[in-house]
Amino acid sequence: MVIGKTRPINIEEEMKNSYLDYAMSVIVSRALPDVRDGLKPVHRRILYAMSDMGMHYNTAYKKSARIVGEVLGKYHPHGDSSVYDAMVRMAQPFSMRYTLVDGQGNFGSVDADPPAAMRYTEARLTRLAEEMLVDIDKDTVDFMPNFDASLNEPTVLPSRLPNLLMNGSAGIAVGMATNIPPHNLSELCDGIVYLIDNPECTMDDLMHFVKGPDFPTGGIILGADGIRSAYASGHGKVVIRARAHITDASETGKRQIIITELPYQVNKAELVSRIAGLVREKKVTGIAEVRDESDRQGLRVVIDLKRDGQPQQILNNLHKHTNLQDSFFINMLALVDGKPQIINLKEALKLYVEFRQVVITRRSKFELKAAKDRAHILEGLKIALDNLDAIINLIRKAENSEVARRELQSRFGLSQIQAQAILDLQLRRLAGLERQKILDEYAEVLKQISYLEDLLANPRKILTLIKTDVAEIKAKYGDARRTEIQAQGVIEFREEDLIPHQSMVVTLTERNFIKRVPTEVYRLQNRAGRGKSIITTREEDAVRFIMVADTHDSVLLFTNRGRIFSIKCHEIPCDLSRTAKGLAIINLVPLSENEKITAMLSLTDFKEEYSLIMGTAGGEIKRTPASDFASVRSSGLLAMDLPKGDELIGALVAKEDDNLILITRDGQSIRFPVSDLRVSQRASGGVRGIALRDDDRMVGMDVTHPGHFVLVITSGGMGKLTPVEEYPLQHRGGSGVLTFKVVEKTGPVVAGKVVDKEHQVMIATAEGVVIRTPVGTEDSEKGIVVMGRSTQGVIVIRPDENDRVVTFGTMVV
Repeated sequence: MVIGKTRPINIEEEMKNSYLDYAMSVIVSRALPDVRDGLKPVHRRILYAMSDMGMHYNTAYKKSARIVGEVLGKYHPHGDSSVYDAMVRMAQPFSMRYTLVDGQGNFGSVDADPPAAMRYTEARLTRLAEEMLVDIDKDTVDFMPNFDASLNEPTVLPSRLPNLLMNGSAGIAVGMATNIPPHNLSELCDGIVYLIDNPECTMDDLMHFVKGPDFPTGGIILGADGIRSAYASGHGKVVIRARAHITDASETGKRQIIITELPYQVNKAELVSRIAGLVREKKVTGIAEVRDESDRQGLRVVIDLKRDGQPQQILNNLHKHTNLQDSFFINMLALVDGKPQIINLKEALKLYVEFRQVVITRRSKFELKAAKDRAHILEGLKIALDNLDAIINLIRKAENSEVARRELQSRFGLSQIQAQAILDLQLRRLAGLERQKILDEYAEVLKQISYLEDLLANPRKILTLIKTDVAEIKAKYGDARRTEIQAQGVIEFREEDLIPHQSMVVTLTERNFIKRVPTEVYRLQNRAGRGKSIITTREEDAVRFIMVADTHDSVLLFTNRGRIFSIKCHEIPCDLSRTAKGLAIINLVPLSENEKITAMLSLTDFKEEYSLIMGTAGGEIKRTPASDFASVRSSGLLAMDLPKGDELIGALVAKEDDNLILITRDGQSIRFPVSDLRVSQRASGGVRGIALRDDDRMVGMDVTHPGHFVLVITSGGMGKLTPVEEYPLQHRGGSGVLTFKVVEKTGPVVAGKVVDKEHQVMIATAEGVVIRTPVGTEDSEKGIVVMGRSTQGVIVIRPDENDRVVTFGTMVV
């Protein structure tokens, strides 16, 4: 009911209808591309207006402001910035895989620099853009009135190119969005030909031709799973990584990471600034300088590394913390028959082929009508040529042209159009050669009519014509793929992938405080020096173990009860101060009451051919495959079943053909083959390795190699090297031979290891003093002396009066 001039309405219904109208207007008229030509209305209007202005690829450039004014005034009244921004993007080679506008001037950069104002830049169509508009004047597409109904504009372009996939599209509508990546034109052409020949093909079949997105900025796509998902369902995610290579130090004097390609739509300037920020915040170490050396030749970002910088770990960190590795989320949404629809790869190609069928059919009908109309006129001209004298007399005698036309129609059976064509015939066309041209043209037109009628009667021939067009497009505009697709997918970075390899000294005290310190902290000293303090020890505390390991190594911790724990070296707290006490081991591994760490071992990997050899203070020894300890749960595992009163004191890794040496506190030793030990299960006990005298105990064990030396150190700081060959090969279980003459001055043997001349030794005292000294040197004042088995050795370190040596570790330099 209407009251006065007001009409009552339901506010809910009105809001709903108004919002739906607005949403559909945005979806159809602004934000989403048409599946047929891959263009949004603004892009379509720009290309059509430029073509209408005669701005072809081989004509002069014209001011962008003139183009924008033409589009704005005739077709797109939505503001000049929206038109100019859309035109600029079509001219940017880093935004479009195949540019449709040929720009002259500043059209922006990959650093997100804005383009120059439209009054300064100029533009024209590219060759490819003209392929989008070819045959538009042959009734191939529908036209509609523009915004004020003063002109007509095309609803879609004929598009000889599969532009939707070729250049992709991105847009946000109301409640939906599209993000279609660009592709390689040559691959799309091959895919279209294959689809026409094999309409029942599968997605995997098509992916042999269309391998994946091909971004204008190149880069590397990691894995094909995201591509396959997007092509099958219309949704997917691809991970793109920048192309970077690491130079060798010999090339430039220092190692560099050089970036030459970036993921799509990554801002280069922001990326460089982000890397510099990470260096300042010390989140990424090892970088000395970051420079942007990009020029007209291409993109180039150079990262200079410090001398100790490890390129792969730095690159891993940059992939994790910057856009050097980025994700592109694919959502293949387009307008199909005016409605938004998610499409897969096959549907996109199929809909394009169907559209081209319609275009060629409409073009052929248009050309057929034009050919028939021309044939009709030529038939009249042919009649005129056959009756030339009579027609000339008729025209001469006629009062006017109207009378002449009627006379021609009635006397010779001509149509009005034919009669008019005869009247319009120029006298020069009556010459012999000109008459022959009319006859030849008539024969040619008849052939064309026959061809077009046959084409329209056989849809398969239209498909063949599409294949011919596609092959021609590929030959003219096809190029090589820019984006590489790696078979290996995305590997999530583990913490250790981001940690550089570094040699560390790991120490553990009697009271179970553990820490690691870079080996560079300890400068090399001659033997018999006083060493450096590495820890401020508490009362009744002392350094028990010292070991050199890489940050990526697994550190195996063995307890007196035969249990084993495993932690990564980089998980141990790192102190740059030599004297820091470290962290209580209980924070890293769950030790029981009265349980303590009695052996440490670093291991890089757990290969099948390796065995883990464990030994006890009582002289027992056990062999278990190292692979049994590749995955040690956080609560630990039982590594060896120990006799009552015994404790595990050492562990090492050996192979089947190795030989072992066991060393005791009183200076005895025995050497025997690893093969003498049977392989035991993880939780089993051991067998006798060396027969011990009263109050003696085993303090060291190692693998021997020909040409190496046995190094033994005593609590009094005495040590010596003895060639391995001086130790006879025996059977396990014997009492062995003398390896060090222990007296009151030397103190008991605290440890023994096998070394060569390339080793350096880290010797630690109970008070936390460490000396780092070389093994191999000709100068007896600097290195450890080679001596016989039964000697007392030389002074290696001079501990203070109330101090003593407790252990030593070795490292290879």
